[in-house]
Amino acid sequence: MLEYQAAKDLLNNKTILVTGAGDGIGRAASIEFAKHGATVILLGKTVKKLENVYDEIVNAGYPKPAIVPLDMKGATEQNYIDMADTIAEQFGHLDGLLHNASQLGALGPFEHIDLTSLETILKVNVTAQAIMTKSLLPIMRKAEHASIVFTSSGVGRKGRAYWGPYAFSKFATEGMMQVLADECDNTSVRVNSINPGATRTEMRAKAYPGEDPKTLKTAQEIMPSYLFLMGNGSIDTNGQALNAQ
Repeated sequence: MLEYQAAKDLLNNKTILVTGAGDGIGRAASIEFAKHGATVILLGKTVKKLENVYDEIVNAGYPKPAIVPLDMKGATEQNYIDMADTIAEQFGHLDGLLHNASQLGALGPFEHIDLTSLETILKVNVTAQAIMTKSLLPIMRKAEHASIVFTSSGVGRKGRAYWGPYAFSKFATEGMMQVLADECDNTSVRVNSINPGATRTEMRAKAYPGEDPKTLKTAQEIMPSYLFLMGNGSIDTNGQALNAQ
């Protein structure tokens, strides 16, 4: 997928919401989507980071984005319903949704799993994404071709010791993608997951503190896969678990 070459106007006139847009892969995806013509809705919990991405997009001359400050840990279903209503009012429909925001939590033996941490990770990585998607589906169905992309992980496809709640959550992500993709089969909405792989991000550094980040691909370098999934070239791709590397 890294060889995919996206046309400059690939995402013209599309509106795409990106969660965790303030840094890492979410930031790179937001800028890249905007670069290819999309109006990006930047969702995250840290306003300053969102503002920095907003400024970078605007200063580059790309379509003016929107900012949605929201902490998915504490957000309610009504928050997502209200957000969907606002998007419908301002844009009419939603063409893309990238579920990028995730919490890693502490890695360690199964016996050391902390209930509070477990509940937080499942809330952000699974429950919030399910309720957000439920709220946004009606306006995504109004798009000619809409794409929902869930962010998975290698430990969400094959369990690995000490990855605990994060791995559980990513297995749930894959299951959520498959269920929704099957329901959306033969509709205007397609649903897939993407495993970014080892990427030079803050979360990766936290999981592998002894690793040399220079040996990893940058978030920018794995963007071809994200562009493919958001562009109309992937309209026949549904229910697939893809790898960015």
